[in-house]
Amino acid sequence: MSKVPIKPLGERIVATREEAAAKTASGLYLPDNAKEKSQIAKVVAVGASVKEVKSSDRIIVREYSTTEVKVDSVEYLIVKEEDVLATIV
Repeated sequence: MSKVPIKPLGERIVATREEAAAKTASGLYLPDNAKEKSQIAKVVAVGASVKEVKSSDRIIVREYSTTEVKVDSVEYLIVKEEDVLATIV
């Protein structure tokens, strides 16, 4: 993703959600409608007031705190910095 068509304002973060697991731990394959949405996302842009997260970080977000937007067939998440639970190192 070279150019992100969304510019976040303030302490907002734009990210793309990682693909949810297609298979359970026991080896069963899940149909698309049974998969849970992943809470892990990759940051693609940050607002000017964001202090602790930078572009290209992998983050864990609260389950119901994101706004989902589809632009040019790509689904983006917009989340406040306070709703980021952790970064993955």
